[in-house]
Amino acid sequence: MVAAGDAGKSEVDVADRLDIEPEMVVQEIGWDEDVDDAVRAAIEERCGSELLDEDADEVVDVVLLWWRDDDGDLTDTLLDVMTPLADEGVIWVLTPKTGRDGYVEPSDIAEAASTSNLAQTSNASLGEAWMGTRLAYRKAKSKR
Repeated sequence: MVAAGDAGKSEVDVADRLDIEPEMVVQEIGWDEDVDDAVRAAIEERCGSELLDEDADEVVDVVLLWWRDDDGDLTDTLLDVMTPLADEGVIWVLTPKTGRDGYVEPSDIAEAASTSNLAQTSNASLGEAWMGTRLAYRKAKSKR
């Protein structure tokens, strides 16, 4: 049972863990019936608008990529979702946790990120079923 003072707290914590800020433009890729609606609601609440779908043409600050082991080639998908991503934007690869249907090995995410010239910067636990891996553009090395 959730104490009255804690109502909505876990949803806010999810948005915090994903570094979602008000006014951010967030696109959602890979939605299916197994996604965590509480995660989606927390993000919409924080950014103040609905999540854009896969067909949106806008520049986005965050891509939420719901990804399962049998969804295809992660590298190809990362390259596709980078197209509308702002220069300082991030991709959250949301995968089922260990032992759940569709679990993705962390090494598979790391390899796809590296091949796509993205850097893995952090991980976040999202509820009981999902894990998030934050990917961002690699910073250009400064010239000496």
